Amino acid sequence: MGKRVSLKDIAIQVGVSTALVSYVMNGLEKEKRIGPEIVKKIREVAAELNYKPNQIARSLRKGTTNTIGLIVADIANPFFGQLARIIEDEAGKHNYTVIIGSSDENHSKSASLIDTFLDRQVDGFIIVPSEGCDEEIKALVRKEIPVVLVDRYLPGISTNYIVLNNYEATYEAVNHFLAKGYKQIALIVYKSTLIHMQERIRGYREAMNDNHNQANIQIKELLYNQAKEDMEKGVSELLMGNQKPDALLFATNALTISGMYAIKNHNIQVPDNMALIGFDGNEAFDFFYSPLTYIEQPIEKMGKESVRILLEQIKGSKNTQHIELQHQLIQRESCG
Repeated sequence: MGKRVSLKDIAIQVGVSTALVSYVMNGLEKEKRIGPEIVKKIREVAAELNYKPNQIARSLRKGTTNTIGLIVADIANPFFGQLARIIEDEAGKHNYTVIIGSSDENHSKSASLIDTFLDRQVDGFIIVPSEGCDEEIKALVRKEIPVVLVDRYLPGISTNYIVLNNYEATYEAVNHFLAKGYKQIALIVYKSTLIHMQERIRGYREAMNDNHNQANIQIKELLYNQAKEDMEKGVSELLMGNQKPDALLFATNALTISGMYAIKNHNIQVPDNMALIGFDGNEAFDFFYSPLTYIEQPIEKMGKESVRILLEQIKGSKNTQHIELQHQLIQRESCG
């Protein structure tokens, strides 16, 4: 590897001081009243020598690193993978680099990622909070480190967040089932105290209650770290119970995919024997023999707005922003 080109190398070739080159390379030529001809010459020589600025030194001078720490639940999940890509692309438009980590909905791993990113001196965080990470988020807020929560928020902690109106999304999904004539509607969710999951449960319950269908309420809760294994058991229990469901509502993208496999394994015909509604779109849904009706989240807006809010915080804004987005129910063949 050749010797790294320095500001001094450029200065020697142009015949000016290193300080003058530094002003130009840091965009201070107007402030320092440097003539356009010498600015042009310095930039030409820098390009010829393939000069690359020392980002560490620049960060120390500016007090910023132009990096964002992004923590999602699971980067392998298509929803979070797409969200991460949108955030990465949007941040890139503002010359920010995104460092990404997956918490796997594990509090300890989330806390470790926050510490790691702090060691890397990120300028701010976009976080999909995991259950039990309240103290870590409170610490970021207390230290005035810019942070935006996305997909879910933590009640009682005053910080920026952008989420879906999960209550209305599940409420409309249940009403869609009922309008199609289905009564035995079951909801499959993760066992979690997180607000987004609780709001989806609340939307389901209230829609059933408001339609005088509370006697048919069935909620199957699965553990996150063994949901694939438990899905088969959960669907079997529902099918063998006294209230065999004629419709299933899945509360997340990953649950929808696991549930579709379980439905196939039980030779259930959709929508003839059972109707389905999933959460979030997924290319896999298109290959199911009965294209799936699903709740679509405005994921692009969610990602772009999270970057916008964070950059405003990094620039010094003290306004705490709470944004609740609306869903769209994409109606296809799985409900008849």
